[in-house]
Amino acid sequence: MSHLRPLHLAAEIGGPPRYDPAHYTGLARLAERGTLDFVTLGDSFARPGPDALAVLSRVAPGTRRIGLVPTVTTTHTEPFHVSSAVATLDWVSGGRAGQWVDVSTTAAEARLFGRRAAAPAAELWREAGEAADVGARLWDSWEDDAEIRDAAGGRFLDRDKLHYADFEGAAFRVRGPAIVPRPPQGHPVTVVDGTADPARETAARHADVVLVRAGTPERAAGIRDDVRRRAAAHGRDPGTLRVLAALSVDLGDAESAPEPGLASGPPLAGHGTYYRGGPVDLADLITQWHRAGAVDGFHLTPITPERDLERIVNGTVALLQHRSLFRTFYPGGTLREHLGLARPANRYARQGERV
Repeated sequence: MSHLRPLHLAAEIGGPPRYDPAHYTGLARLAERGTLDFVTLGDSFARPGPDALAVLSRVAPGTRRIGLVPTVTTTHTEPFHVSSAVATLDWVSGGRAGQWVDVSTTAAEARLFGRRAAAPAAELWREAGEAADVGARLWDSWEDDAEIRDAAGGRFLDRDKLHYADFEGAAFRVRGPAIVPRPPQGHPVTVVDGTADPARETAARHADVVLVRAGTPERAAGIRDDVRRRAAAHGRDPGTLRVLAALSVDLGDAESAPEPGLASGPPLAGHGTYYRGGPVDLADLITQWHRAGAVDGFHLTPITPERDLERIVNGTVALLQHRSLFRTFYPGGTLREHLGLARPANRYARQGERV
């Protein structure tokens, strides 16, 4: 098994809106008990509910190791504010933050803000790419040792180690520097669903984790290879991308047989491939896809979070651990360490205009 890349597992903990923080903290702790890489919390301007990023900032002190990845919508929002909020989540979690970048396409959502009309998806995903670029530049605008904190001498910052982002694109103009020091991870992890164009191009250019929705391992491997090829064209090392198959799972009847082949499984209204069966069959499916080299892991969305996540952790994950396919402890403390990703160097540390 030594030739296999490490298996990565993540889970969604959202569902019908809940306003009790203990609910989300309990689910995150359950996922942490299974040593999952991270949990996501979906969000959208199209439905009511608490803000995902704020919720996971509340969950952070109640967890110790698991990564926390809220959905961050780049449409109708300002990248300066978003990057500050994600950096803050990284600080309060001790380096476990990420952002699941998404866009807002509907006229109804645009009317909530009243600043612009709805735009085509291609335009919005180009804007999302700009927002990701701005965020990374702002996270780098403080060097790691920019803070002096010399109360006696009256110096809090080394101004030679603060930098302007000076970004100007089609959608944003951002001067910087950030108002939050560089996050513990350098750059919190960026997640993009790269199943379809034009999101795939943004994923190839900016994402650390790319989600793909495919009914067969061959289809998933094809999307993964395309994303890696595009990443290389942008000068990135394609080996640093983690590609996870996105799967909605219904483990309500543990004794029932799974759908006969994921290719024929019923889709769930835009939420990707649907799996219905037991925890053991799910472990077999994950094992098969991973051994085939189709993906680096899975992002699982439980249909019923309280019920299905428990069966994923105590059934599916436990079996994968028994097979020595998945770790039994966290080897590091940050989300980047869970994913085997290096901490990015600061682009401004040796050059660039200073404040």
